[in-house]
Amino acid sequence: MQHKVIDTKDVVIRFAGDSGDGMQLTGSLFADMSAIFGNELSTFPDYPAEIRAPHGTVSGVSGFQVHIGSEHITTPGDFCDLLVAMNPAALKANAKWLKRTAMVLIDSDTFDEDGLKRAGLKNDPIAELYIEDRTIIIAPITTLTEESLKDSGLDRKTVAKCKNMFTLGMACYIYNRPMEYIFQYLERKFGKKKPELIEPNKKVLKDGYNYAANIQAIPNTYNIEPAHQPKGLYRNITGNQATAWGLLAAAEKANLPLFCGSYPITPATGILEELAIHKSLGAKTLQAEDEIAGICTAIGAAFAGNLAVTTTSGPGLSLKSEALGLAVMTELPLVVVDVQRAGPSTGIPTKTEQTDLNQALYGRNGECPMVVMAAHSPAGCFDAAFNAAKIALEHMTPVLLLTEGFLGNGSEPWLIPSMKDYPKIVPPFVQPNTEFKPFRRDPETFVRKWAVPGMAGYEHRVGGLEKNHDGVLSSDPVNHATMVREREMKVQKVADFIPELEVNGPESGKLLVVGWGGTYGHLLSAVQEVRESGIDVSFAHFDYIMPLPRNTEDVLSKFDKILVCELNSGHFVNYLRGKFPQFDYKQFNKVQGQPFLVQEVVAAIKNVMSSEVETSKE
Repeated sequence: MQHKVIDTKDVVIRFAGDSGDGMQLTGSLFADMSAIFGNELSTFPDYPAEIRAPHGTVSGVSGFQVHIGSEHITTPGDFCDLLVAMNPAALKANAKWLKRTAMVLIDSDTFDEDGLKRAGLKNDPIAELYIEDRTIIIAPITTLTEESLKDSGLDRKTVAKCKNMFTLGMACYIYNRPMEYIFQYLERKFGKKKPELIEPNKKVLKDGYNYAANIQAIPNTYNIEPAHQPKGLYRNITGNQATAWGLLAAAEKANLPLFCGSYPITPATGILEELAIHKSLGAKTLQAEDEIAGICTAIGAAFAGNLAVTTTSGPGLSLKSEALGLAVMTELPLVVVDVQRAGPSTGIPTKTEQTDLNQALYGRNGECPMVVMAAHSPAGCFDAAFNAAKIALEHMTPVLLLTEGFLGNGSEPWLIPSMKDYPKIVPPFVQPNTEFKPFRRDPETFVRKWAVPGMAGYEHRVGGLEKNHDGVLSSDPVNHATMVREREMKVQKVADFIPELEVNGPESGKLLVVGWGGTYGHLLSAVQEVRESGIDVSFAHFDYIMPLPRNTEDVLSKFDKILVCELNSGHFVNYLRGKFPQFDYKQFNKVQGQPFLVQEVVAAIKNVMSSEVETSKE
């Protein structure tokens, strides 16, 4: 077989195996290595939903997909060019994601009778899964790893854990990846506590590379050139990391300490963990005993003059709902980050969805308006968190920032910004020697002043009971109506301080594709693909949901139809219908705990456009 080296603009690799096979680490290392090499990339970790699912079963499969390229990458890819399947269950769970031209690398040592039975497969899984036309590379990876490390002095269990490094070495050969970064990672990880593991892992990585280079089963290898990116310092960052850093940046710009009171919950825990690392930057974190305690400690910190944050996912947001009302009533600055997951109840906790929007908009008792925002990419979580904190602090209001499991766990390259390029944050603290009435407002923005404990002469009460402008408890009907209206007006006035909605493509036409949150990359890719086929279509994506950008109605009015795409049953499209009922809305929804596929959205766009053509012919 003649070996070819093929230049390609992008490839998608999916690593899959049992939770103990190290596929998340393998995928992360491959992604970080590619980022350092200079490739654009997007990742999609796909965790099993069950804790300690039975070994070798489909429910226990853990996957990590990475899309690398020499051009701008906006999604982790629909289908993969290489699937690494460490056992039969991984092959069965992921065969549907194979391209027709895909390569499959399997560990033949795990494809015994017991392994096939656990996965629900029979004697010939390749035929049973209808993948005979793919390039199948069958390698005894477990045996080869044991042979590689037979003289290492490591026990058998530790040796078994190194087989992911063997497969990573093979992937490095197939895609011409430099391994120096992985060597540095191993030295950092094991240098202090387990230095005896450094050389064995390096050896098995190199042996995997050399094995792939010497066997004749791999017909081609691939070059993916570095992308042409703006100059600067980059790093590969997850959405949860970016959210934490955006909050830290906001605290610095506001010259305030940051306090995060949270209860651990998948997939939001990473934000709390990341903030806990940065005590040197003034961050204070509290792992509370429950969700209610988490938000209540944050409200207390806001009263005390902190940038206050609490993080959660859908079930936790439900538990926080009463305290959210308290934050609205006290008019204290608070950032609530909801990393959405599939529900209801516990649902599928490791899978992504956008099914908390209705709860974010309406999930509180009484007239209880809140600012609602959404991040649109892993790196974009930095700006989203920064802006959420800026609005909360400058407008004395809680802000609910929606991200998603896909964003929180996924990663992409991020150009590390300079803090001088970010605006100052100026909280409306009451000035010394001025009159202070706790709920007397700015006549333009309806924002009240902020007085914190320790400011002599500015003592006041806050709490869940209604008060008048002087801060005195009041059940007067007229006063209550006034305060309800003013709290609503304060939220609506935020629209004067956020960017207007932008349209990607023609400013008017037959169809506008609309999305919000983490669907951005998939929708943008789909719109671009449809345009390349000769169909004019435009795209608008919402980062701000309550209030909507000021020009929203004007933008929507210039299109015959509006196709709203979201990972729920229609929360945002129904919200738009309530705001602007005069427009013709279509919707494309997916509730499977998985992101959109670009091809799904392309088909939805073309279906709407074809019905437009048929209608015009009639």
